[in-house]
Amino acid sequence: MLALMGALFAPLQALAQGPYELDLNSEMQLGIPQSAILTIHPDRLFSSSAFGRRVAEGIEAEGAVLTAENRRIEAVLRAEEQTLAERRHSMDPAAFRALADAFDEKVQETRRLQEQKLREINATGETARREFFTVSLPVLQQLMRESGAGAILDQSSVFLSAYAADITDLAISRIDAVLGDGSQLEQDAQQ
Repeated sequence: MLALMGALFAPLQALAQGPYELDLNSEMQLGIPQSAILTIHPDRLFSSSAFGRRVAEGIEAEGAVLTAENRRIEAVLRAEEQTLAERRHSMDPAAFRALADAFDEKVQETRRLQEQKLREINATGETARREFFTVSLPVLQQLMRESGAGAILDQSSVFLSAYAADITDLAISRIDAVLGDGSQLEQDAQQ
């Protein structure tokens, strides 16, 4: 067994002793693939980062508030509709029609307002996602330089690659170290 290991390491030892000495202080760093092309899972990069998790929690909280508000509004509108239905038989048809049309307009306007709130929540998420990728760009560029890569491709568009070319986990840890959850960026932008 020792002879086999000696045979395996002999070429490395000879290389290190010859004119091609190994430079252990070179730019190559452990844990970073040395590849011309790297891959990344953009969705996971965002959603698994501290920044992405904070955004998702915020959106979830806003969504829960909106859902509760929608339920409360729905209950009020149901009660109003029930009252209107009970009054129908005791009212002049033209007067009832005017109240029913006004109620219908109120329901439609309420629906438009609530849908607008939902679009704003979703837009907040998309804006945060774009901001994340913008502020993460220097970290990704640094990973490219360290690996000697000329490109980082979306893993979903790659037909076949070595797992070692995927830098998603490494990028997440580096981005978290630099950006944290991104709340400081918001504070800086507000000032």
